[in-house]
Amino acid sequence: MLFSLKEKAQGMVEYALILVLVAVVVIAALTILGPRVRNVFSTINSSL
Repeated sequence: MLFSLKEKAQGMVEYALILVLVAVVVIAALTILGPRVRNVFSTINSSL
């Protein structure tokens, strides 16, 4: 039974690491693409 708990904990840690990796990628993408997206919305806003 103790072995099963260790496996579940290991699975949770793996999911947490995947979530952290996804969060880092999203933050990096927003940092890089943020100014471009802002310019697109500003252009759309000014043309309206």
